[in-house]
Amino acid sequence: MNFRVDVWEGARIALSSLRSNRLRTVLTTVGIGVGVCTLLAIVGIIQGLNSSFAEQLGKIGSNTLQVSKFPWVMGGDWWEYRNRKQLSVDLVDPLRASSEHVVAVAPMYFEQAEVSFLQRRLASVQTMGTSPDYSLASSVEMATGRFLTDADVDNRSAVAVLGAEVVKVLFPGINPVGHRVLVDKRPYRVIGTIVERGTVLGENMDMVVMLPFTAFTGHFGTKRDLHIVVAVDKQESVPVVQDRLTEALRRERNTKPGAPDDFAINRPDQLASMYAKLTGALYGAATGVGLITLLVGGIGIMNIMLVSVRERTREIGVRRALGARKHTIILQFLMEAASVSAVGGALGTAVGMGLAWLVSYLTPLAASVQLLTVVAGVGFSAVVGLLFGIWPAARAANLDPVEALRHD
Repeated sequence: MNFRVDVWEGARIALSSLRSNRLRTVLTTVGIGVGVCTLLAIVGIIQGLNSSFAEQLGKIGSNTLQVSKFPWVMGGDWWEYRNRKQLSVDLVDPLRASSEHVVAVAPMYFEQAEVSFLQRRLASVQTMGTSPDYSLASSVEMATGRFLTDADVDNRSAVAVLGAEVVKVLFPGINPVGHRVLVDKRPYRVIGTIVERGTVLGENMDMVVMLPFTAFTGHFGTKRDLHIVVAVDKQESVPVVQDRLTEALRRERNTKPGAPDDFAINRPDQLASMYAKLTGALYGAATGVGLITLLVGGIGIMNIMLVSVRERTREIGVRRALGARKHTIILQFLMEAASVSAVGGALGTAVGMGLAWLVSYLTPLAASVQLLTVVAGVGFSAVVGLLFGIWPAARAANLDPVEALRHD
């Protein structure tokens, strides 16, 4: 019961002191608020980037593998990768037969080309040559029409499937199915359109035109890098499938025993690992900057509280003479320091969140502040106030009552 009374009385006196020294309170609040604002803004941007990156990796598919000449994360000599012999479409069937867990295998050729319809043109559209399995490997959803078929590939049909952005620009208000578009000045009949897929790792997945890979190579040639995407039935089977793919590729490409692989099997989790390493260092540095700023704010609180103790020495002496115990004085000054710090933390949190969202709105950087981060920001600032208020509070409690009463 006495402790509750002490808390209530300490809170009342602390708030009264803060109101009577408004300028000092505001300056102290600003000091701690800047630290929390800096920390929250940086953490919000980093959390947003993490969420955005995880979402984009999800679009790639956690149960897919991509075979190519170049690894996504290069750790060796670029020329060594560059001089590897090209992958060929003949590898598709052996890779499909390498494991019972493989559900789809699709070749992918790429070229930037102009696509036009009547007077409308789009430059540098990602033109892809692929097969029907691509729709399974990449979870393609059709908006209208159909996707490529084996007959389209076998007959080298001049047909095309359009991405959502291409449809929006070239066919505003028109169903493009059945119309002919010019891809690099050659006509292709539109057989289907894809549901909007958004951006994945900076690449607009809707600015795309898909052709049968046989028609693509007949148009653009085969002297280009080939990528092969492999879809696995479940994520747990990915390591096993990767081993089987390695065996099949070495056998089909006649790689000598003991020689290094002359191909790369890429997995989305490799990108996730690299991203975690990069952002881990960034996160540590940003957190360090925020903590240093909070440290400066905490030192400001301590200095202000020491000044407050000096100014209120006589008041402390009177309270001690009337029976106030040491822990009551300590509680009062700690609550005062924590209150100032918590208010500064709350204001800093609000401003920090606002800055993070403003950066997200004005720039491509994503921002996302989690509720736990907000609570932690306010709570941590209060803890900073408590820590830096301990010395002034102890100094106030240890004042000699007689000497304090004589203080002018």
